[in-house]
Amino acid sequence: MEFWHGFLLITGVHLLAAASPGPDFVLVTQQTLSKGRRTGLICSLGITFGLGIHVVYSVLGLATIIAHSQPLLTAIKWLGGSYLIYLGWQGIQAKPKKPAELANSAGSVSNVAQNVLTTQNTIADKNISTNNPDSAIAILRRGFFCNVFNPKAPVYFVAIFTLVLSPDIPLWQLAIYGVWMMVLQMAWFSTVVMLLSIPAIHRRFQRFEHWIDRVLGTAMIVLGLNLILRSR
Repeated sequence: MEFWHGFLLITGVHLLAAASPGPDFVLVTQQTLSKGRRTGLICSLGITFGLGIHVVYSVLGLATIIAHSQPLLTAIKWLGGSYLIYLGWQGIQAKPKKPAELANSAGSVSNVAQNVLTTQNTIADKNISTNNPDSAIAILRRGFFCNVFNPKAPVYFVAIFTLVLSPDIPLWQLAIYGVWMMVLQMAWFSTVVMLLSIPAIHRRFQRFEHWIDRVLGTAMIVLGLNLILRSR
């Protein structure tokens, strides 16, 4: 298959796959709404790195083996389901903010709205950093494992690379396709994070952060249980 033909084909398919609701989308949404833009972007980067693992073994030809090995798929489903349940449990334990914290946040947003856009972004990022107790490594790891333990990934990558495979396709071409998929993944989730962290939108969610965390946490637990039960 011609390089650009395959490039456009993979671009269209992967954008649709990235935009579809799933564990990654739920996690990024929860992290952004509860902890802000910085956390959402770092979590998105972790998801992108996790995707890179799938790309590497797919390019090396291991995806087909994993996709057709029931014991391996079952193990991945149990690992992935357990990790989603763990993340969900953390979410449903969220506590409501105290009135003083809400008042401080409201005051900060009011001040930010009076500044230019660059100053607004700087202050918002500082507030997010202050309210976020997790280290960048912990957030990165959270997104990474959420993607790596997705049991649908091996099957998906077998399918998508099968679309462009041919006997004479060079390894460098497959590698470019894989890197491009990582770029698309990061671009999509970064867009989601930036939209959800707009002050007007973020302020609306602030009073209900703990309920959002609990709802999304419950969704993660349901996804995790679904994976585990389907592996039996």
